[in-house]
Amino acid sequence: MHIAINRPLAASAFALALAGAASAEPIHVKVFVGSMFEIGENTGDRAGEYQHWYERYWQDAQANDVPGAIAPVHCNDDGVCGAVLGMGKVNASASMQAILLNPDYDFSQAYYLITGVAGTPPSKGTIGDVVWGSWLIDYDLGHRWAPEEGEPGAPVFMPRKGYEDYRVHQLNPDLVAWGVDLSSDVELKDSEEARTYRLRYPDDAAQAAPSVKVGTHMTGDTFFHGPGLSAEAQYMTEIYGADDYLVTEMEDNAIAQVINRLHGTDRIAAIRGAVNFDQGNPDEKTLEHLDPAPGETAGGFAETVENIALVGAPLVDHIVGNWDMWKDGVPAGPEDN
Repeated sequence: MHIAINRPLAASAFALALAGAASAEPIHVKVFVGSMFEIGENTGDRAGEYQHWYERYWQDAQANDVPGAIAPVHCNDDGVCGAVLGMGKVNASASMQAILLNPDYDFSQAYYLITGVAGTPPSKGTIGDVVWGSWLIDYDLGHRWAPEEGEPGAPVFMPRKGYEDYRVHQLNPDLVAWGVDLSSDVELKDSEEARTYRLRYPDDAAQAAPSVKVGTHMTGDTFFHGPGLSAEAQYMTEIYGADDYLVTEMEDNAIAQVINRLHGTDRIAAIRGAVNFDQGNPDEKTLEHLDPAPGETAGGFAETVENIALVGAPLVDHIVGNWDMWKDGVPAGPEDN
C-alpha cells in the first residue's frame, strides 16, 4: 500500500521540532552538589554519600541522563542540582566534565559543593568529623620510591616539575569562611559504636566528639594507609605550603581541576566526613586495620554521611536564598556582613 506524504508539511513539522529544541532554555544552575557513590537506591534504604542530599533537594526531581556521566543529574526548581560522580579521580572528573559541557545546563554562575566520606589521621580528627577543605592536593603527582632505597627515616616523595598547576588548589578563603560560619551551630550526630571505637586510640583528637574542622583534603587513587604514609601526606602539605592534612579521599583535586579549566575555582567548596582513621591503633598492624575481623570495624558511618549534609546544606540554602548577594561572586566573609 502506498501512503502519500505531504512533504512540505512534514518538513515544517520537523523544522518546528528543531526550533523548539533549540529554544529550550538550559537549566540555570546555582549550586551543584557532587557525591561519589550511593549504596543502593537514592532514598528509602541504607544511605551512602548521595541519599541525604537527594532526600533534601530532589525527591520530586526528574532524573536526567547525561552522556559520559556515570549517573543521572537531578535539579530542583531553585537551581540546586546534583549527581553521583563515581569513585576515583578518573570516574569523578570524567562525570564532572560531561555534566559541565552538556548544553542542558548553564554553569556560568554556579557554585560547587564536592562532598563525600574520608579517612582522618587520629592525631588531627575523629570519626564523624566534617572537614571543610581549604586546600585540595593530589597525592599521586610526583616521584616516590621504596623506603629501603632512600635515606633511613627520610621522606620517600618529591614533587615532579610540570604539575604545578594541577597538583594543588587553594580554595577561596571567603567561601570556606562562609561554609564554616553557617555550619558552626550544627549539632553533629554520633553513635555509641563510634564512641567505643575511638577509645582504641590514645590521641585526644581521636577520642573527641565529632566537630566541624578546616584543613587540607589529600586526593589519591591509592588508598594509602598506616602511620608512615599518613606522615608523608602531612609532609606533602608542608612542602606545598598548604594547611595541615586532615582527610584523605580520592576525587576532590581532580574534580576541582575540571571545574577550573572551564570556570575557575573561586566558587568551589569541598566537605568530607571522616568514617575511618588512616591508620590502625598502636596495638594494631596496618594490614589488620585494612582488613578488620568481623565486629572490629569503626562505627559511625550512618551518622557521618548525615553529618556531611547537615554541615553543607546551610551554605547551599544561603546561596540560593540570597541569590542576588551571591550571583556575581562570593561576598566578603561573613564577619564583614
